[in-house]
Amino acid sequence: QVQLVESGGGLVQVGGSLRLSCAASGITFSMYHVGWYRQAPGKQRELVAAITSGGSINYKDYVNGRFTISRDNDKNTMYLQMNSLKPEDTAVYYCNVDLPNSPSLDYWGQGIQVTVSS
Repeated sequence: QVQLVESGGGLVQVGGSLRLSCAASGITFSMYHVGWYRQAPGKQRELVAAITSGGSINYKDYVNGRFTISRDNDKNTMYLQMNSLKPEDTAVYYCNVDLPNSPSLDYWGQGIQVTVSS
């Protein structure tokens, strides 16, 4: 059974930092593309950042160098370091893994709340 367990969210003041973690089990983690998404109230879920199985990284423009995505295949864990947080970063953050060329092998974490207070 595939499980993705997120941790590290919470309440932080403007300009603060948080580090999200997502621990995966039940998959060969290194074979999967991984990504972080977020969904703010009343908005659609959107991509924040992603790393392919080969290590290529993609960030959405609004990250603007504030966030860093990483993965540790030995620990089956992915991370999102978030610095210089803004109120508009407030959202539920989700981790996602998907196996290349296998649309049915796409899994989501349960989501974790990040709230940035001004």
